Amino acid sequence: MSIRYISQKLAQQIDEELMSSSGAFSLDQLMELAGLSCAQALARTYPRKSHPRVMVVCGPGNQGGDGLVAARHLHMFRYKPTIYLPKPGSKDIYQRLLRQCENLRIPVVGSAEEFEKGLKDQDVIMDAIFGFSFAPPVRKPFDTILRLLESSKLPIVSIDIPSGWSVEDGPQPLYTQPDDKGNTESVPTFTPEVLVSLTAPKQGVKSFRGRHFLGGRFVPDEMNKKFELNLPEYEGVDQVVELPSESGKL
Repeated sequence: MSIRYISQKLAQQIDEELMSSSGAFSLDQLMELAGLSCAQALARTYPRKSHPRVMVVCGPGNQGGDGLVAARHLHMFRYKPTIYLPKPGSKDIYQRLLRQCENLRIPVVGSAEEFEKGLKDQDVIMDAIFGFSFAPPVRKPFDTILRLLESSKLPIVSIDIPSGWSVEDGPQPLYTQPDDKGNTESVPTFTPEVLVSLTAPKQGVKSFRGRHFLGGRFVPDEMNKKFELNLPEYEGVDQVVELPSESGKL
């Protein structure tokens, strides 16, 4: 039986049940396991010897938190990550994850100019900007970031859903917030080379044809059965499992 591609509503329900009193997971735990799986997927596709320099682009929400955890693990894997924070998250958990990276002396940049300049010295990009709750319009400075990602020649590894995609419909038209005259500008979408779905793949990535991993080896067996997720078996102690390309077909 093929793996189930889930809706935004079901993804939110699963997260809520995992962190309920009966599920007993904390957000810290889920972020740690998710970020570790993303770091492992990147290491599997882009080995350190050929792609040691990784630009991890983190948004201000939980997606960015996953990216911070991934950056820390990549450092421990002896990669050379750099973190770009266009708009740092304000929550305590985010600030603690950032401090952990700073304690490891992982470089952090904060401006679009530094990001654009820094891309010239990178081998791969990890996209941890927008999560499955994103919807247009694209606020500044994220419009500039998406344009830079779309025009970059570097391979991109996206966490859970490529930033800017609809969680249920996939690539979608993007536009900026209206200016003082009510005008908007279109913003390009990009397609990553690698996608790391978390918990279960989302409906919007059914059309994805790059290398596709499933990460987050924490879903209880009973939950897998309850929601008929049909999750594949993970091998050995791996935190990710690669999904065959034909798994996205209806």
